[in-house]
Amino acid sequence: MFDRTVASVMRKKKVLKATPGTLVSKAAQRMAAKNVGAVMVVAEQRLVGIFTERDVVFRVVAKGLDPQATRLSDVMTREPVTIDPDTPFGYAMVLMQENGFRHLPVVENGKPVGIVSARSAMDPELEEFVSEVRRRELWKKRARRALSPTQG
Repeated sequence: MFDRTVASVMRKKKVLKATPGTLVSKAAQRMAAKNVGAVMVVAEQRLVGIFTERDVVFRVVAKGLDPQATRLSDVMTREPVTIDPDTPFGYAMVLMQENGFRHLPVVENGKPVGIVSARSAMDPELEEFVSEVRRRELWKKRARRALSPTQG
């Protein structure tokens, strides 16, 4: 799975976009309705920022800002790290882990085309892979025990 391209695992249908002037309350309502953790902030079809569920907590609520009066442009992460759709998904996961974020906008020619998240790694294929690795490890342990001389 980690060798697959970002384009093959990114979310396209659940991508939520908003303008910098969108109120935090409106963005949060749309995030809840779509069950997503991030909004890509777009101006003139270009990605200018990202606003996440963590931003709601740390940059709005914790600072006592009014979500009904605060605009995304005031609390978003400007010029977020992005990734190209042809990049290996494993690289995207490393990039997110090293930088401490969970959402990574996918941009092609300056335009947002999707998003990958840490949740993407919880794909059913990855779960199958982990199960297969565990099954093989268990098999190896049993095989070693069966081949080792009995202790007496």
